[in-house]
Amino acid sequence: MDILVVFLIVILVLAVIVLKKTIVIIPQSETRIIERLGKYYSTLEPGINIIIPFIDRAKEIVTLSRGRYVYSSSIDLREQVYDFDRQNVITKDNIQMEINALLYFQIVDPFKSVYEINNLPNAIEKLTQTTLRNIIGELELDETLTSRDTINTKLREVLDDATDKWGVKVNRVELQDITPPASVLQAMEKQMQAERNKRATILTSEGEKQSVILKSEADKTAAINRAEAVKQQEILQAEGAAQARIRKAEAEAIAIEKITEAVGKSTNPANYLLAQKYIQTLEQIAKGNDTKTVYLPYEATNLMGSIGGIKDLFKAD
Repeated sequence: MDILVVFLIVILVLAVIVLKKTIVIIPQSETRIIERLGKYYSTLEPGINIIIPFIDRAKEIVTLSRGRYVYSSSIDLREQVYDFDRQNVITKDNIQMEINALLYFQIVDPFKSVYEINNLPNAIEKLTQTTLRNIIGELELDETLTSRDTINTKLREVLDDATDKWGVKVNRVELQDITPPASVLQAMEKQMQAERNKRATILTSEGEKQSVILKSEADKTAAINRAEAVKQQEILQAEGAAQARIRKAEAEAIAIEKITEAVGKSTNPANYLLAQKYIQTLEQIAKGNDTKTVYLPYEATNLMGSIGGIKDLFKAD
């Protein structure tokens, strides 16, 4: 009886082991390569899969886990990222620097990733390092520091083309750090400081130049405005004087007309006006406070003519 129980237990355990090895559950975004008697048989899909125990087995591949190479029978189909250690590269102008990169890739053909390469993570790492050295070797220091996008694009294209036969798709490559030597950093710092001082000097000179130009333009505008003001003032004064003369002449014409109307047409009004002006002038001279003797040369005929005109005027009245 005891032997039968033990036998049944053994059969049950074997059945559980066989069942466990027969039914394989594959998580989503993963797969396994199944070999039957050492030969490729199938690629398992996510979900429940049935294999023949002890005849079918999953092919183990090398994967990178926490910076270490480990063997695993599961193949991750999701996008993966490799953070490579710093490596020394030399630029075209013989400057040695350290660069580390991030590589984003995805296994698109599990069959090729298993049978076309022995150690996929190591192969990708070495290929990235050698390709990066070749690309940096074609660039000078300044180009390397300012052309990250160009370097990333070239590196991705080369890696994507080279890893295609391994069933891998390289989606993106990013350079994390580019670290030149300390001496180069100091020289770059001095160069940047000199460049900043140069720009500051240029800006100061440009500012002074613009200030002088603006001041001269302001002086020019002010001089033009002053000249224009003087011009307008003289024009207005001349127009005012002309208008005054016109008004005076018009007033004198009106006065002559009035005189003509008053004295009549038989008498010349000009003689009347001339005699009036002459008498007013003599009156002003007579009223002067100056004690000096003044000799006024005049023609007796003119004075007599004026008096004669006055006489005629009174006769006409």
